[in-house]
Amino acid sequence: MKAGDGSILIVILLVLGIWLFFYTRNRMRTIVHSGTAPAIPENDEPVSEDDVTQLLSEEGYSIVSGKQRIPIHISVNDDAELLESRLFIDYFAEKDGLYYAVKIAKDRKPLEMRGSMLRDRLLVYQLVYPQTSGVIYVELEQQKLNLIVFELDTEEHVG
Repeated sequence: MKAGDGSILIVILLVLGIWLFFYTRNRMRTIVHSGTAPAIPENDEPVSEDDVTQLLSEEGYSIVSGKQRIPIHISVNDDAELLESRLFIDYFAEKDGLYYAVKIAKDRKPLEMRGSMLRDRLLVYQLVYPQTSGVIYVELEQQKLNLIVFELDTEEHVG
């Protein structure tokens, strides 16, 4: 082995390491971004009218579809036994070409209008359907619609 062989080997390993890093990073981005968001369901038949649909209509929204059940399969620590859960969206509504997931307030689960609580309870609906423009939270007893729009600031993050 000659005197310069060690440094050549280090350069080759360094180039291979850099290539492997960028290849893996691009491959992960492709995998993450290739997942397609589910389409907003549209019912061919009209949704039956109730107090919520009437309130939404009065505010200029049209109902696109009724209650949606989204099954979720959860794996913990690569365990063979999958846990199951589901998300429910009460309605999808549309106004001025923009779509919204609709959640109805529940007496047993009050929602305070604070950032952390809104994030924890409602952000998931906009993330599941990223083509929605927000979430409409309906407080039926107060005859009130709350339009909640989440904007993720991906530029400002702690790294």
